[in-house]
Amino acid sequence: MTEKSFFAGFGGQGIISLGQIWVYCAMEEGKNVTFFPFYGAEKRGGIARASVIVSDGEIASPMVTTPDSALVMNPDSLPLCEGILKPGGLMLINSTLVKEEPKRTDLKVVKIDAQTMAEKIGNGKIANMVALGAMAKLTGALNLGEIEKILKKFFPADKHKLVPLNVEAIQSGFSAV
Repeated sequence: MTEKSFFAGFGGQGIISLGQIWVYCAMEEGKNVTFFPFYGAEKRGGIARASVIVSDGEIASPMVTTPDSALVMNPDSLPLCEGILKPGGLMLINSTLVKEEPKRTDLKVVKIDAQTMAEKIGNGKIANMVALGAMAKLTGALNLGEIEKILKKFFPADKHKLVPLNVEAIQSGFSAV
């Protein structure tokens, strides 16, 4: 199994963190990974993108030019993701913010109200974790069976109080699709 994914949104949505956690989970599950973040110079509101590859085998090239799946967290990311996604690829859309429909008809489009779900859990900033859970289920790239344990290893001890909230968000996204 090799899954090439592209995550896109604006600064402050946790796109880079999502990518880091995605590859960390995959590594903890014994998979090979690559991770390339990209973000603008702005602190919040600029572009934020991450390309990742998760594979059971060796990864020949770390470049993701035609991803198998894409996460669209904001409206400005829709045209970009639509333009690079492979034919028949998976597009997960944060329907809280992205109201426009993709123009391509050859994609498998799944919508999730990530922001609203995160707010109902208790913190709108964890919409990225809702999306992570949904992407994991839809792509099959991560199994997330040990997610709490993995997050405790990922986050420093002073952030462990946030682990249950993140686990709930991930499980919520996983169950929603």
